[in-house]
Amino acid sequence: MILLMFQYKLAQLRQIAERALQEGRRCGASAMAVELSENFGLNVNVRRQAVETIEQTRDRSLGVTVYIGKARGHASTGDLSLAAMRETVRAAYDIARFTAEDPFSGLPTKASLAHDIPDLDLYHPWEISTAQAVRRALAMEGAALAVSDQIGNSDGANVSTGEGQFVLANTLGFNDGYRYSRHALSCMPIAVSGRDMQRDYWYSVDCDPARLAVPRAIGDYAARRALARLGARRVKTGRVPVLFEAPLACGLLGHLAQAANGGALYRQSSFLQDTLGTQVFADHVDIHEQPHEARNLGAAPFDGEGVATRARQIVRGGVLKGYFLST
Repeated sequence: MILLMFQYKLAQLRQIAERALQEGRRCGASAMAVELSENFGLNVNVRRQAVETIEQTRDRSLGVTVYIGKARGHASTGDLSLAAMRETVRAAYDIARFTAEDPFSGLPTKASLAHDIPDLDLYHPWEISTAQAVRRALAMEGAALAVSDQIGNSDGANVSTGEGQFVLANTLGFNDGYRYSRHALSCMPIAVSGRDMQRDYWYSVDCDPARLAVPRAIGDYAARRALARLGARRVKTGRVPVLFEAPLACGLLGHLAQAANGGALYRQSSFLQDTLGTQVFADHVDIHEQPHEARNLGAAPFDGEGVATRARQIVRGGVLKGYFLST
């Protein structure tokens, strides 16, 4: 089994966060936000039926944001000891002292912060040993190589598992967090026909390992996708309906989220600048945000500033109805 585990309880992280806030008040901060996180994981890669890499990871961090009026300072550390916490708070305070004021900086409003936070069932540990992970990766790639003699090579197969926890706190009284997990299987075979070589992939990812696809099924499907690319030809230029498969559709949604992000809008570097309420998609496109769906990797009861999330419509009838904003 994986020997790694959390070194802190969530209650302990909340206590550290509260001490950091107290230290900031002693320094003279007018407002402050703290983020603490801890995560660990296992990552196994195989290629051509041999182990290529095995990684065990662990990370801890403390991030402190101090405000002196509208001046902001930020500092971070990977050491969660009391002495390191005090040094980090002081460093953030000193940065704020010598930073120009930004009239738009500050914490969110207290009324916007999350209350009565729901449990979205995002934490499902995977008790898998390194040897078990290697066997799954080998089986996945082996299934791909067995599909056809034309699967002549492979960019490998991967098994990864990770667990994390974090706490957000600020001087408005918010101090909360939760644990989460993310597990994934993937395979990338290469199909060969003469001088034609094509590569494709398939994967399964979930917060609950019980809902991951069977490794051999992933390898088999990845190989068939690679084989389907052999002999590809160009199509004539024209105006035609296009059906996007799920991975590509997700990528398009990612581009939308980046362009509708407050940071890009603030820097005036987005093509969606000043497009709220205007047509940006075909009129049959509707996009909904559902952040409270349990056991969903995209679910979150609050955002990175502690603001409560809510269901909303981002695009209705092709018209952009919402941005992705922070303070």
